[in-house]
Amino acid sequence: MSSSLTPARISAAFVGALVGAAAGILLVTVAGTFSITVSGVFAGLALGVPALAGAVVGVAMTPGNTRSNSR
Repeated sequence: MSSSLTPARISAAFVGALVGAAAGILLVTVAGTFSITVSGVFAGLALGVPALAGAVVGVAMTPGNTRSNSR
């Protein structure tokens, strides 16, 4: 298993982080719509956690990153 950072993995992590950040922005927007007080900590977590998760999923789902048992 290769752990090198290829351009495909870097771009997949970047795209995953963008998608996660977009989901976080929607979460903050919905919270504001329902008149829930959004603090800075909540907004930071709502943007940071999905962005980090998106980056991890982007790297994990990159083609060529499979663990098949070829016999």
